[in-house]
Parts: sequence; C-alpha cells; structure tokens
Amino acid sequence: MADKPPAPVEGAAKGVLPTPPPKPAGNPVFRMMGMPNFRFKLPSRNWLIFLSITGSFTTAILYDRYHKKRAQQRWCNVVSHIAREPLPITQMPRKITIFLSAPPGDSIRAAREHFHEYVKPVLAAAAMDWDVIEGRREGDVRAGLAEKIRKRRRKHGEKPVTSEETKPSEESEDLVQECRDKNYVKDWEGVQGDLVLGRHTWKEYIRGLHEGWLGPLDPPPDTSEASAAKNDASPHPTEQLSSGDGDSPASGTLQTSDSSTATADSTKPPTDTAQAEAKKEEKPKTPVLVPPYISTSAYTSAPIAPTTPNVLPPTTILPLPHLLGFLNTPIRIYRFLNRRHLADETGREVAALVLASDVRPWDSKSEFTGNSPTSQERWGPEGVLEGEERDWHKVAWKRYQGEPERVWRNDMVIEPRIGERMRRFDLLVTEEERARKDDGQNPAAKGLLANIKETMGWEADRAVKGWEHGNVGGESE
Repeated sequence: MADKPPAPVEGAAKGVLPTPPPKPAGNPVFRMMGMPNFRFKLPSRNWLIFLSITGSFTTAILYDRYHKKRAQQRWCNVVSHIAREPLPITQMPRKITIFLSAPPGDSIRAAREHFHEYVKPVLAAAAMDWDVIEGRREGDVRAGLAEKIRKRRRKHGEKPVTSEETKPSEESEDLVQECRDKNYVKDWEGVQGDLVLGRHTWKEYIRGLHEGWLGPLDPPPDTSEASAAKNDASPHPTEQLSSGDGDSPASGTLQTSDSSTATADSTKPPTDTAQAEAKKEEKPKTPVLVPPYISTSAYTSAPIAPTTPNVLPPTTILPLPHLLGFLNTPIRIYRFLNRRHLADETGREVAALVLASDVRPWDSKSEFTGNSPTSQERWGPEGVLEGEERDWHKVAWKRYQGEPERVWRNDMVIEPRIGERMRRFDLLVTEEERARKDDGQNPAAKGLLANIKETMGWEADRAVKGWEHGNVGGESE
C-alpha cells in the first residue's frame, strides 16, 4: 500500500521548502532557569575611559591608604614597649605639651584633625599623657606659652614688682599639688618635651619662649593704661545717673527726679527693642589678646630670668601641610595620594620624642648673602619648615592700619642666651634600622600574595624546616 503524499502547506508556493523555526538565543540552561541572556562583550569607548579613570584613582587611594596604615603601625610597634613598662603608684607619668593653632586662613579644626590622624596613634600606642595649648587665632599660642613660663617663675620664688591677685586656675593647681605632696606622689623626673605642629605655631612658640624667660612678670604699662581708658570710656549706669551737666546742687535735684521717673518707667513691660538689646549684651565677647610683655628689639638688653634652667625642654616640630585655593587643586590631589610619606615622617619624629634616646642642641649656621664677605649668623630653628610659608593664605601677609604685632609675618628672632639652651629630639640610626627590619618581618606588611606563597612553599629562598635536615629516609632511620 503506497504512502500518502504530505499535505501541502497552506500559503506556501509550489516547489519552495518551509523554513525551520529560529533557534532560541542564549544558553538553554539559563533560559530554563528564567535568567536573562548574558552577552559578554567589550564595553564601549566611553565606558572604557570612565572605568580606567575611576579604577586608577581608586587603586591609588587604596594603595596609599594601605602603606599609610603600614607606616603608622611600624612606628607604633617601635614605642609600644613603653606602654607595658610598670609605673610606681607614687609617680606621675610622663607628660608632654602639644602646641597647635589654626592654620592661616582656616579654623583650628584642620590642625585638630591632623593631630588625631597622624600624631595621636603613636602617642596612644606608648600610653603617653599630654597637655594641649591651642590657638584659635594668631598670638594665642605665644600668650599661652609665655603665661605658663611666668607661672613657673612665680612658683620658683620670683616676685613681680606690683602685687597681682592669684587667679582661680593657679589656686586650683596649687591645691592639686598640695594633695599630691601629702600623698608622696612625685612628678616625672626625666625629660618631658614639647611637640609643635606647623611652621606658624613654631614661630609663636619661639616668640613666647623669649617673652617668658626674658620679659618681666608685670604686664607692660600700655595694657593697664588701655584697660583703664576703656573702663573710663564706658562708665557704669549708676555713674551716668549721678553725673549732671552743671556743678550746682539744682542739677543734682533734677537728676533725682529724673531717676524717679526712670524707675517708674522701668516698671512697664519691656518692648521688643529692649529685649533685643538685652540679648546682644548677654552674648559673650571675644577675649582680648594679651599684648607681648617685651619686644624683639629689647631681647639683647633684657636680663634673663634667674630661674631659667640651663637646658630648656626639648622640642619636636612636625609639618602641617595646608594649602587652600581652587587653582591649587592638582597639588592638593597629589598630596592626598601621597599621605603615606607624611605619615612615615610624622611617625618617625613622634617616635623620637617618645623614646627620648637622643637629645641634641640646635646648631647655628653662617649664611652668606651674595658675594659679600660679611656673614650673618642664623640659628637652626629659624629654617625649620620654612617652605610651608609659601602655602600660607594671603590673609597672613595682609597689613592693616593699627594692627598688633604679627608673629607669622615677621622674621624669627632668636637670642643667643635662649638659643644655646634649646634642644631637639632625634632618632638614633640603630633604632630606625631596627624599625625598618621589624617591619619587613611583620606578616601583615608582606602582603596577601607573599603570605600565600610562603604558606604554600612556593618561594625559592624559603627557609628549610627543622625536620628537613639530615639524611634522606624514614623517621626511624
């Protein structure tokens, strides 16, 4: 029986074969699981540019952050043994003094953030105690350091010419010291040390150091006369009521009647303007900056204090790079991507202060100007961080009419009697080499790939284990 021919397809031309249905695109496994069709292809030109730029910048940030933490950990490990040393209960810990002030053209927040990010980790690793003298404006650090030195001079027996009232802060400090003396608690007998942050703070530190040891204990007469004139210019309300325009008694009787009417008017409810004026008066006024007790031109003729020690507390000066301005954005980005070098330099100087193993005097240099044979003696502290002045904001260089002394803009003046007593901290070469060597042996500093190679035994120069020595054979042989 012959087979029947296939039925012709409707709508198809005679002699033309039917087209098979198209195959479904994509992986059939993904399609059966309900997943979309993934097509791996090279991104477009714009996407390649975007990913390369963002990826490179992100990699630079992560690389810098990794090495920054590594540098900080290196110097924290160098000083961490000090925190484990026992301290007698009858002895106060070592306390250093930290000086920081607001950079030119900015607030003190920038200096505080720099201290917390770069300086504090090393100090905390060594369990150090510190006291901070801050300056929110130009001249605050100078006045604070000079007043601290004057308190020390008065405590050691120097007396001012004019009797001054004891301040509440000094009374509280005396009470605390008496309590410690009764309990036989002694102060730290070793080196204390000062830490200065930034070139602008260093200038104020030098100015306050000279003012404290070379200046008098009594304030200059200009300040007392200015305060008296200020008080005379703003008399009290009671004086305004009692003073009349004439000298006759009749004027006084008229004022008493006016005062009675004024008291009667005062019983009325205050208006809005009166309340606004009262609120303005309640606002705290900005404290007046204390002028210097001695000028730089009077250093050579001023006698040094008899209680001045032969060696002043050593200092450590740390850089504070702070650059403002939109046009300086490329420089700021470069510094942002290289903060690891700043962390390494800062950690080294702070470790030198904490260890206090090498304290040396400042050297004086002879600087020749031009081709002239005359030489000008310049002390070493004058050139410390001198390059930071180029980054200062233009506000620091502006001149105003009737302005007080500008410590930042003026040149640094060092008197030889003070310069010979100044000291600075330095790190021994052996300690720095030990820190670098220990950092190389730290597993966390080698990196992930190096640790994996060492664990798997893929390194060519790996150390031979103890059980690999001896003859080849079993353990019983």
